[in-house]
Amino acid sequence: MGIRETEVRSLGELIDRVTPEKPDPVTGRRRDSCVYHGSADASRSLLTSLDRLGGVDPPHTKTGLEEHILRNFARYSRPHLQHATNEWELLVAAQHHGVPTRLLDWSYSPLVAAHFATLGDADADRVIWRLDWKRVHRKFGFPELALLIDDLHRLVGRDGEFTPWRLIAEGREAKPFACMIEPPTLDARISAQTATFTLSSDTTRAFDDFLDEHGLEDALTRFVIPRQSADCVRDQLDMAGMDERRLFPDLDGVAAQMRRYYS
Repeated sequence: MGIRETEVRSLGELIDRVTPEKPDPVTGRRRDSCVYHGSADASRSLLTSLDRLGGVDPPHTKTGLEEHILRNFARYSRPHLQHATNEWELLVAAQHHGVPTRLLDWSYSPLVAAHFATLGDADADRVIWRLDWKRVHRKFGFPELALLIDDLHRLVGRDGEFTPWRLIAEGREAKPFACMIEPPTLDARISAQTATFTLSSDTTRAFDDFLDEHGLEDALTRFVIPRQSADCVRDQLDMAGMDERRLFPDLDGVAAQMRRYYS
C-alpha cells in the first residue's frame, strides 16, 4: 500500500485533512488520535537525532556512539537535574535538551508539527508526518494506550529490570518493537508542545524504513507543504499564536520568536 501522501498549501487545508470525516461513536467528537512530526525537508526520512549524527549507512551501532553519549550525559547532567530520575527519564531529559538519542519527537498537535516544519528559510518542500501509533501498538502486542515510562519494564523487558543500557547492549538481538511513550512533564516545554516520543528497538535504519519492514507503512501519512506555500503557512501559524513564545515558555522562547519574526 505504501505511505500515503497528500499536499497542503494552507493551515486550513491541513486541519481539514486531519479532521476525521465521521465523529467518534463513543464521544461524538471529531478528534484525531494520531501524532505528528514536522520536518523542514520533505526529502528526509524519519531519522532520529542520533541517526542524523552517527549515520545509518553504515549504522552508528558499530561505533558505540549511543552508549558514549548517554553515559557522558548521565555523568555531567546530574548537578542540573532538579530531582532524581530513573534511566528512562534521563533519556527523555537528554532528548528534550537536544542531546542526540534514539527517541523521535512527536506532538499530539498538527499545528505544533507545522511550526517546526516551517522554521528556517530552507528552499525545500516541508513535511508533516502523521503516525497512527495505535496501529503500531497492535502490531507489536502493546495496549492501545500511550505508554508511561513505568510500563516499559512490564511490557518490553523479558526478565529483570529493563533500561536503556540493556536495550543498547542487546542491539539487533533485541526483540523488534516500536511504541509510543508519554514523557514525564520535566518542564513547561513538554506540556506546551503536547510532546510525546516513539521508541524503537532498531537504530540501524530510519523509522519509516523500520515500519515498512514490519508491514506498517500504512501507519504513516505525509502532508507535504510545497516550498512556495511554506511562508504562507508560517504566517498563518503566527496569526494563530503557534510560535516560539508559546511553545518554549521561557526567555529563550521569547528571544527566538523576536529573532525570527523581525528577521
